[in-house]
Amino acid sequence: MVLIPGTTLLPKGLLAVMYALFLGWLFLGISIVADIFMEAIEEITSQTKITTFVDETSGKTIEMEETVWNATIANLTLMALGSSAPEILLAVIEALQNLGKPAGPLGASTIVGSAAFNLLVISAVAVVAVDEPKKVLDTGVFGVTAIMSIFAYLWLYICLIVRTENVVTSEEAWLTIVFFFILVLMAFAADRINASAMKKSEGKETSLKAAEDKMMKMKKNELRQFARTYATFGGDQAIIEVATQMSTQHTAKISEQDKTAILKLYQDILKVKDVS
Repeated sequence: MVLIPGTTLLPKGLLAVMYALFLGWLFLGISIVADIFMEAIEEITSQTKITTFVDETSGKTIEMEETVWNATIANLTLMALGSSAPEILLAVIEALQNLGKPAGPLGASTIVGSAAFNLLVISAVAVVAVDEPKKVLDTGVFGVTAIMSIFAYLWLYICLIVRTENVVTSEEAWLTIVFFFILVLMAFAADRINASAMKKSEGKETSLKAAEDKMMKMKKNELRQFARTYATFGGDQAIIEVATQMSTQHTAKISEQDKTAILKLYQDILKVKDVS
């Protein structure tokens, strides 16, 4: 089918250049939309919540920011959705165009090709991107996702070749969705098991480092708490001016007791004795 009359009469070299430019323009549009989509998903997965607790050493009530999403769950759900959105949309568009007709090869081929590219090429690029050796921190989650990735190809072969040739039944579609939730649950369980094992195997030095990191995080969150308290008087800017011992209209609104506390927190975070 010719969409634009007369194009078949043009030289093949000119057509090749025009098609290449048009294809590049389409790829640019897809990349822009996908980038915006991924930024939105990253904004969702980076959400934090404020938890309040009392410091046992000082007796102060401190607010700390904690992430809402588990990293494993976020990577397997929202992040995977964002990276695979173009292929999913292509499959949906093809399915809607062929309602009541045999499904075309575009949907399945695109998804399989994308999965293979992500599994092989992206993994390889991530390994060779830096000079230092790469280490898989959580081999449990890695093993679960690797096994389920292989199973996904086997399941696709079973659906399209073994059980019902070239046809995906409603039963197979629902089972595929169930397998996805099984993957998420298994990966989350492996993540929790690995976290528990790492906590038990921590040595004295590691425990001290973890305690130091926690204390540093507490101090930073206490500074943020001061910034929220004095939000009407400059917020972060006022805290920075107090920490650098500047006298401004913002710092004039802060009590001397809070100024001393802010300066002490700032010095502890930077591990310095004087700020001038």
